[in-house]
Amino acid sequence: MIPSTDSLIGSRVLVTGGTGSFGKTVSKRLLARGVGEVRILSRDEAKQDQLRHELGDPRARFYLGDVREPESVGRAMRGVDHVFHAAALKQVPSCEFFPLEAVRTNVLGSQNVVAAAVAADVQSVVCLSTDKAVYPVNAMGISKALMEKVALSFGLNNADATTKVSCVRYGNVMYSRGSVIPLFVDQLRRGQELTITNPEMTRFMMSLDHSVDLVEHAFVHANQGDLFVKKAASCTIGDLARALANLFGVQGDPFRVIGTRHAEKLSEALASREELARAEDMGDYFRIPADIRDLNYAAYYEEGDPEQTERVAYDSHTVDRLDVRGVEDLLLTLPQIRTELASAGRTPVRVAA
Repeated sequence: MIPSTDSLIGSRVLVTGGTGSFGKTVSKRLLARGVGEVRILSRDEAKQDQLRHELGDPRARFYLGDVREPESVGRAMRGVDHVFHAAALKQVPSCEFFPLEAVRTNVLGSQNVVAAAVAADVQSVVCLSTDKAVYPVNAMGISKALMEKVALSFGLNNADATTKVSCVRYGNVMYSRGSVIPLFVDQLRRGQELTITNPEMTRFMMSLDHSVDLVEHAFVHANQGDLFVKKAASCTIGDLARALANLFGVQGDPFRVIGTRHAEKLSEALASREELARAEDMGDYFRIPADIRDLNYAAYYEEGDPEQTERVAYDSHTVDRLDVRGVEDLLLTLPQIRTELASAGRTPVRVAA
């Protein structure tokens, strides 16, 4: 039987990393959908207190703990029906300096979440990943790629398990904490130059609401070990900066190119060529089933897949790319941007669709 979001009604849902940008957004949507309880696991008591007041809902329960600690994960997991696993170290520079910390949180922490979910007989676990896990070049991307392998290997080793584990992968979430858009807005409000790494660098753009849509899609449609990708438009960093400058009425070229930072790529991919060779196109989404080959070496060394050579990766350099006007329209769909514009006394010349 295929579940639907209606099955969330009255259920208990655990959101790890629940005080982050995604966690707050999904918690609000879950409460609006009529869940019985949302458990928010995080290690920041100040952010928990802030979110407790922001939500103002007795169905939101807060658990202080860390996914690195199996005991705290197990405590939050008891009696839970579904898990959205968002806890992670996400900043590329900090993971470069402290890669073992990325491993402890993103890899071992994810294993703790899956193991605790199985022990608690949870129905489904959806783990959140990133485009940086595809052809990774930095410690954060490598740790998230390994997180996917750890999570999805559960299905390979436990085909008949009652706990269903899947993953989702998405690109830049606009206006999430630590992302470039809040930085650019702050620089514009202060009258500073926008610091651009490389104006030709491209990134996928996705709103927080669309990231929650992706997780809900996985919850409804996932088979054991599936990975889901939401198709998205991309833009150059230069066009993103120009679009923001236009919206805030800044003329000229208030930009300063600082160069590509260590461990950054010119483009990102949401799905590799190898994955697309076995993917199912679901319209707005790709479903990438688990590679179910066993340890029969012939499947790896003696039998090839001719379709792989005919595919290209789903890359931000090659998908449909927004121009400056398109980026402006996309930005105007964000309530944070509309709030910032109103605070700055700016009224958009058009209303976003």
